[in-house]
This record gives sequence, C-alpha cells and structure tokens, in this order.
Amino acid sequence: MRRKLLLAAISAFTLALSAHAQLLTPERVFTHADTLRGSITPERSWWNLLKYELSVIPDYDKQSLSGENDLTFQAIADGQTMQIDLQDPMNLLSATWGKRTLTFAREGNVFHIHFPKPLKAGQTETIRLKFEGKPRIAVNPPWDGGWIWSKDKQGRPWMTVADEGLGASVWFPCKDHLYDEPDSGVVLSITAPDSLVAVGNGRLRDKKSNNNGTTTWTWAVVSPINSYDIIPYIGKYVNWSEQYKGLRGNLDCNFWVLDYNLEKAKPQFKQVDTMLDAFEYWMGPYPFYEDGYKLVEAPHLGMEHQSNVAYGNHFENGYLGRDLSGTGWGLKWDYIIVHESGHEWFGNSITDKDAADMWIHEGFTDYTETLFTTYMFGVEAGNDYTIGLRKNIANASNIIGTYDVNKEGSGDMYYKGANLLHMIRQIMGDSAFRGMLHGMQRTFYHQTVTTQQIEDYMSRYAGKDLSKIFDQYLRTTQIPVLVYQNSGDVISYRWGNCVKGFNMPIKVFCGGLPEKWIYPTEDWQTMPAGTDGQIILGSGGQMPPAAPAQQAGHRAPVGPGPRIQTVGATGNGSGGDGNLSVDRNFYIIMRKSG
Repeated sequence: MRRKLLLAAISAFTLALSAHAQLLTPERVFTHADTLRGSITPERSWWNLLKYELSVIPDYDKQSLSGENDLTFQAIADGQTMQIDLQDPMNLLSATWGKRTLTFAREGNVFHIHFPKPLKAGQTETIRLKFEGKPRIAVNPPWDGGWIWSKDKQGRPWMTVADEGLGASVWFPCKDHLYDEPDSGVVLSITAPDSLVAVGNGRLRDKKSNNNGTTTWTWAVVSPINSYDIIPYIGKYVNWSEQYKGLRGNLDCNFWVLDYNLEKAKPQFKQVDTMLDAFEYWMGPYPFYEDGYKLVEAPHLGMEHQSNVAYGNHFENGYLGRDLSGTGWGLKWDYIIVHESGHEWFGNSITDKDAADMWIHEGFTDYTETLFTTYMFGVEAGNDYTIGLRKNIANASNIIGTYDVNKEGSGDMYYKGANLLHMIRQIMGDSAFRGMLHGMQRTFYHQTVTTQQIEDYMSRYAGKDLSKIFDQYLRTTQIPVLVYQNSGDVISYRWGNCVKGFNMPIKVFCGGLPEKWIYPTEDWQTMPAGTDGQIILGSGGQMPPAAPAQQAGHRAPVGPGPRIQTVGATGNGSGGDGNLSVDRNFYIIMRKSG
C-alpha cells in the first residue's frame, strides 16, 4: 500500500518527471546489511517462528519505548546462533532462555544471539528479549515508516507505528523477514495512560489497571501474521461492534474511532458490509474469522494491518476525496476501506516470501478495487475503472524486484499488476477467474508464497500456459505491440516488442464481422478482414454508443447493420485506425505496418 499512496499523491506531471528521473538514476548498490535484512541467512533458516508474546510501554513525552518479547520457536535443523532483527537506535537489553542469560553481538540492525549448546532439530523453546530505545520517527507516514507520536484535534496523545517495507524491527525485536510468520499468532500487551485506549490486532483478551495511572490492554491473534502487520494504536478511542453474516457464519466487526468522530464514522463504515459481500463473492470467505475484522482510525492515511486495518481517509469516498482512475467510479466508495481490506486476502492471508514479489500483495489488492466496482456497478464500470488507472503506469522499471535484499520492484506493481490480472480475467472468463481466486485462497490459505507458485497455479487453473504473459508484464517494461497490415479482405498480424515466445490471445473486431479471439505469435498470421477491411459506421459517421453491460469480456455490435465498435487499444482513449480494433481490456499497443 505504501508506495501506491505515494504515487497517487503526486500529480501526473510530477509522475512523468519522476519516471524519466528513474531512468537516469544509477542502480542501487546493495550492502551486507541489505543481505542480512532480506535473505534467509543461516542464522534464520534453522528455526521456525511459532509465536510472539509482546509487551510494549510507549512513553509519549520521551518518545521512547520499552518492552519484552517472548519468542517461541521450533528448531527445524540443529543450530546454535540465532539472528534477531532490531533497528538502530532501538537496543536489545537482554536475551534469556529459561534461567540462562544468553550472549549476543550486534551487527548493525541485527543481533546474533548465541545458545550455550546447539539446539537439536525438533526442540521447541522460548527466549525472552528485553528492549528499549527511541524508535525512528515517521516523518511522513505511511510513506516514511517509523513510530508516530501525534496529537488529535483536541491536543491529546495519539500514537501508532507504520512499518511496511521498513520492517517491524524498527520498534521491537523479531524475525523480520516475510517468509516466516508466527504460526500461532501473537499476544500483544500495550500499556497506556488510563485516559487513553490501546487497540491491537485480533481480539481483546484482557484490560488491567496497573494502579499507577496506566492500563494494560492485551490483544491476541491466533492466525499466522506478518510482523509488519502487528500494530498498536493508542488514543482517545470509542468503539461499536456489529456482526456480518458471511460465508463462514458470523464475523465480528469492530470499529474504533476518536470520540469526536463517532457520528460521522458510523454511516461511512456501513460500506464494510458491502465490501465483505463483494470480496467474499469474488475471493471466498474473509480469511480471519477467528480474529475478527477491525477498522481503526489512524493518524495517517491507511495500512493493511491484519484484523486491525488502519483508516485515515477522513470519512469520505474516494482517495482523500479524489478518484485515482479519473473515471468517477472511484468516488462512489471509500478507497481505504476497500483497498486495505482487500489486503486481508492478498498480503495477509497469502503473503509473498520475498519483498521482490510484493506485486502479489499489491497487484491483486489493486485489482480488488475493480472487483468491488464490478460487483456494485457492473462489468463496464469495473472495466472503465481499470482502464482509468493505466494513466498512472510509468513503465520505468520492472515489477519484480531484487531478491534476498528486501527490495521491492517498481510501483507499477499496483496499476500494471491490476491490468495484468484484468487481461487474464478476459482470457479465462469471469466464472473461471472467480473460481481461481477462491481456489488460490484455499490452496495458499495463511501461507507465504513465491511468484512462481502463483504463476504456476494460475496457468494450471486456466488450462493455458500464461508464463510468457507474466514474463512480459512483470519482468520487462515493454508494452506488446500488435502489428498488423491489411490488403483487401485479408489482415495479417503478429506480436512485436515482446519477449520471445509471447503468445497472449486477444479478442478483436474487424470490419462487420463478429468479435473473435485470435492467437498472435511473433510470426505473421492472417484473418479475414470482412467488408474489405473497412469499418461501417453508424449514422452521421459516428461510432455507435457502448452496449449495455454484458458478461465480462463480451462486446457485441449494437443497432442495425454490420457495425463495429472501436475501443481503445491501450485504454487511453479511442484506438485503432478504422481497420482493426482491439478489445480495450488488454494493455497493449496497436500499430499498422507497411
């Protein structure tokens, strides 16, 4: 979410400039610290994370934290030295194993903890990590990560943290890599002043007065959870609860907002039911019934914290009142409620193993916006929304990032990733695409995955080899060109500007003939042109209006006679030259040759 928010906040002019600037920026040189952060090091690989029991005490006046993390793990191979991540200037005070004090050494943002003897494969153990310090402060959250020490409109403390990408180790000691989540979840205890409320992930287990002006709130998640999703919120919150009758029974929904925003929040948050209806239809049951669904007002725009979604969209539709697609459809729903909740399916339940594959989180979740729009307003509305997002694609660098160094790919993972999925949906058809999303949620439920696993699954489900399509759009910045030429009643066509073996099928209209699928390759093929390669226009030389919403991917000629509707090849306006027009649901370029 973080990078998309940043891109959306920039004007189209600035975005274009930044795209050119990226081309002139030297490739980043990765360091040993990047490898420690982003790879499965030997000191990480021998143990599996089972659970966190985390206690934190924020000091608002000193802008500091102290706390403990009881980390339970199982040795899956013999090992003696463990890597724990905690970013400077936070400090690890001690590490204990039962009654034994463990030695450790710091290397930048990593602590190497040594056991007095090797642990054997199969052992399950718990270590206690005590920590304190002044965590990095987020200057412009959520784009710039760190702890947030803010005040509400009435001058009362309001605290939380935003750490996607930067990592949870910015504030507590943990195994800060996406591939390993605590299998049994987390217990999070937050100590805050009595005058404030502390909200965490999952369900409230306990609220205890400490008889010293503070109260400790204990929350628990029983599902696996990304470390960057573990988030405390502290402020003058009030809440209300509702139940959603979903595919797995009753889902507890809880809403926490600042006290003075209660009345404006209640009508806005009614969209949650509609969102859940749409997403359970398209993707299957909400993945965390055991932990409930929570929407919490935050002092920043929003983030997908599991069962604890951060909301800061000012209780209005759109993205801070704007439509990222420019079509008007994005103003009919609350962007943060829809997008950030979509991450519960992709990002939180299905999680990438390496930050280089972050498109699995962001491309799919960006496309949930289209699925929601389609569910609410029809196929053509969803198509319009997706096409409108294309203007935000920079095509400056690849969507897949660099592996083993915690390096995401291009911000195009959002809009271009969504358009990639939109094309695959046209190829598969709505029924199969929806079945595939349901199947993915069952197959990879609460798991971490690679891009290759996702690609293979989608190809198997589609019954088609989609690998070259993924290569084209994820691993290059090239936009495929459908090159064609016509002579009388014959049109020749082939793919250009593409990876070797690119074979994406597309749907075309040609002359007065009905729509049809063609299967271009890099070699020339031919098809009948119909009406000698000429478009037959409607009365007055105007193209006929769009047909009413039909099944996904189907557009029929409208009105009497053998007319044909020309649509934009790239989605940025009417396309084609009057001889061949490509279905607007494919992100390609058309070019006449010869």
